[in-house]
Amino acid sequence: MELKTYERRRAQTLIRTLDDLIPTYGDAQAGGDLIASHTDVPSIEEVVRILSDLEEVFFPGYRFDSPADDPSFEIFIRRHLDTVYDSLFVQVVKSLPYRWKGEYARSQGIQPLPNVEAEAERIVSAFFKRLPAIRALLKKDVAAAYAGDPAALSYAEVILSYPALRATTAHRVAHELYRLQVPLIPRMMSEYIHSETGIDIHPGARIGESFFIDHGTGVVIGETSEIGDRVKLYQGVTLGAKSFPLDEHGNPIKAIKRHPTIEDDVIIYAGATILGGDTVIGRGSVIGGNVWITASVPPYCTVLQPLPEPIVKPPNGG
Repeated sequence: MELKTYERRRAQTLIRTLDDLIPTYGDAQAGGDLIASHTDVPSIEEVVRILSDLEEVFFPGYRFDSPADDPSFEIFIRRHLDTVYDSLFVQVVKSLPYRWKGEYARSQGIQPLPNVEAEAERIVSAFFKRLPAIRALLKKDVAAAYAGDPAALSYAEVILSYPALRATTAHRVAHELYRLQVPLIPRMMSEYIHSETGIDIHPGARIGESFFIDHGTGVVIGETSEIGDRVKLYQGVTLGAKSFPLDEHGNPIKAIKRHPTIEDDVIIYAGATILGGDTVIGRGSVIGGNVWITASVPPYCTVLQPLPEPIVKPPNGG
């Protein structure tokens, strides 16, 4: 093909595509008006950077930087806190309009804030006051992982190599922002760490202290889940919704409890599925692998899936 022919066809294709695309951005029926008119959204790169800096604060020297690079340990921590404060303030300012944007907010009649910057400053200040408590919880999470996994030989091994701790760290940060009614950013954090670890924890889930997920891949914890202290999950566990109640228009009803409650000292083994907002797993219970549960379990019970009968075939089909 001659170069001139290629360039002519390329130009024609681009023009046709642009002509077809532009009308879709103003198509209110498909939500195009929202996409076209609200472009100043939080930056995923900045949100990830905030998480990384907070990891340095929670686990100094275990991630990317070394305290030895600063004149003092206090300056090391202060430097990362400075970066987080400024970046988080900017991202919260960008996210707050989404409290009243979108179909759900409109249906609830949520009104715009009179002063977005003042609300963002209040949120960031309140979040920073929670950082010592988050670090205290994470120290207990590290200890729980070490105590709960015979393969772990040191706290350093847990901090450096366990994906579940990264997921829990991101969740404890995202959950605080969720509680402060920050739109978008908590989900951005949880979905980023989901893509990194294979562990999907909605920022709305309430998780107690000394929490440990062993292996972790495929774990799903829904928005309204409540998890007590000293709970241990294995890979492939789902804490999900039984169904989605619908309103008169056929849309899922939001802001209701849909996911189970797991009380203190519960162990849930690999592949178990526990569904429903009314489902409570009682304190000290053990849920076996691949169990399907849609009703409450009393405290200190063991729930097991009947074992399948294995078929052992001798060599050569004899």
